[in-house]
Amino acid sequence: MKLTPPYAVFLGDATDRLSLKMANSIAAWRKEQCIGEITLPDCTVTTGLPQLSVEQAAELGAKTFVLGFNNAGGHIDAKYLPDIKLAIQQGLHIVNGLHDKLTDIPELVSLATQYQVDLIDIRHPTSRFKTASGENRTGKRLLTVGTDCSVGKMYTTLAIHEALQAQKINSTFRATGQCGILIAGEGVAVDCVVSDFISGAVEALTPDNEDDHWDVIEGQGSLFQPAYAGVTLGLIHGAQPDALVLCHILEREKMRGMPSYTLPDINEAIELNLTHARLTNPRCQMVGISVNTMAVDEKTAKEVCLQISQQTGLPCQDPIRHGVKDIIQQMMTH
Repeated sequence: MKLTPPYAVFLGDATDRLSLKMANSIAAWRKEQCIGEITLPDCTVTTGLPQLSVEQAAELGAKTFVLGFNNAGGHIDAKYLPDIKLAIQQGLHIVNGLHDKLTDIPELVSLATQYQVDLIDIRHPTSRFKTASGENRTGKRLLTVGTDCSVGKMYTTLAIHEALQAQKINSTFRATGQCGILIAGEGVAVDCVVSDFISGAVEALTPDNEDDHWDVIEGQGSLFQPAYAGVTLGLIHGAQPDALVLCHILEREKMRGMPSYTLPDINEAIELNLTHARLTNPRCQMVGISVNTMAVDEKTAKEVCLQISQQTGLPCQDPIRHGVKDIIQQMMTH
């Protein structure tokens, strides 16, 4: 699945900044690929990109119109269709990260055919994947894993990749979710791959490479999350990682959406993730802990990271506050 920048980002009638995960991700990590944002009159939030009409975005060189919001249920409501149709008529490809499919709407399919543009439902892979082989592959791979969902795996992966690039270390960011795909311009949304083929899809996403090349792979879910552990396990086995980074969040006691389940102990999470990773790569090592400390002040953040580092013997950093220098140093020398 490959996307074509530059992007025009459609916010619809969003009123909650948290509902703009797609839009905010691309605006934060690939701002240079964004022409601007397009909104409906009732929209009250912004990514900070220039506000444009569909026609203006096309005139300025946009190639793809991105549905950058997520509403309740992930529906493509009828009120969004006029702007989507106009974008198609302006020759823009349409990218959709909602649960509803563009390709299930006959009038959009017909219009896209007429104007020779693509309707891309990035949550729904169209490739046919094979089951995993489990065979060793050349090159090196790092995978982020988590104590829960939504703890910062994508941000950590991107921060590590960006730091590697700054050091001229040969690396590629491998996207496994819709926001990551939008940022990378390609990838596989593994949570929408049939379970038997998740590991095979990840093997295809991270093929043989040069010995000094790092695939930096976006993690999904958590082995401790009852709803999503299956996706996580398939991703771990298919990634065949040489290195893992465990992502954690402070001040969250219960699993997201799972009030009967508490977050695991850090050392317990390290042990379980390594146990499963070593099935396909016996040499796998945990090289660092990434902690989302947004719920505490800077002093507390430093104290907690130091405590976790002493407890685990691994570098522990908040990528936003502290960067990932220590994690990368451990990664390159483990």
